[in-house]
Amino acid sequence: MSETRYHSRYTAIYELSTEENMSVQLLCDIAHVSRQGYYKWKNRRPSAREKLNRRVMEEMTLLQHKLKGIYGYRRMAISMNRIFKEPLNHKRILRLMKSANLLSVIRRKKCRYKYSSPQHTAENVLNREFQADRPNQKWVTDVTEMKYGNRKAYLSAIMDLHDGSVISYVLGKSNNNELVFKTLKKALKAAPDSQALLHSDRGFQYTSHPFKRMIEQANMKQSMSRVGRCIDNGPMESFWGKLKCEKYRLGSDNTFEELQKDIDDYIQFYNHYRYQEKLNGLSPCEYRAKAA
Repeated sequence: MSETRYHSRYTAIYELSTEENMSVQLLCDIAHVSRQGYYKWKNRRPSAREKLNRRVMEEMTLLQHKLKGIYGYRRMAISMNRIFKEPLNHKRILRLMKSANLLSVIRRKKCRYKYSSPQHTAENVLNREFQADRPNQKWVTDVTEMKYGNRKAYLSAIMDLHDGSVISYVLGKSNNNELVFKTLKKALKAAPDSQALLHSDRGFQYTSHPFKRMIEQANMKQSMSRVGRCIDNGPMESFWGKLKCEKYRLGSDNTFEELQKDIDDYIQFYNHYRYQEKLNGLSPCEYRAKAA
């Protein structure tokens, strides 16, 4: 195996042997490396590539610690290429992340549908065409359940499919019509006269007559997922997965205010600093500004 793969083990052996005066042979046996290999690593001069690898691993360690381990190798590659001038492909970053035990948190997505009797429905106009040519052309929205302490909270959000940015969001203690009405009002205030196509599932808020009137008054067109097909609103489901995996499940919020702050912090990070490969290495707001 390569020196890079054993780097973290050799470093640990060096630190324990020098600082704790432990036996090198014993440490090598525990780490399952040869004593000869350790001394070869210790005494040789590292190549320019090895020096760069070490610097990259140091930067990745700091970043993963800061973000609580949420970055996968593709997003980490984007971040490292923004820091270092030399090209670093995703395979190299993956290898270095494995060697330094920096792999991201695993996310498992679940799609759930709760049946409700709709007052009105709309066709699936979006039809899984999740690409948009310009900002404010296609919006998707949804509500997800969260918890603080032993109580439930509900987060409503609207996302622009052009760049994946979260246009508006509202956290509430009740899953009611007012929650989604506030979210739409905030989105229209942030992007007045957008006249976007707004896609949602068939939740009771989106199928209500008052919500339909809001859509019509804004000169927008409504689209709805088919019954039980959460993939029809895939980008929104994906965002909930990222939020819950990268922020919500990593902490424990005991109050509504703590949960609100965590959500505010994450959406600020997501919009401005979460670089994406599909956006050419830019964050959603960077990509949106470039289009504007």
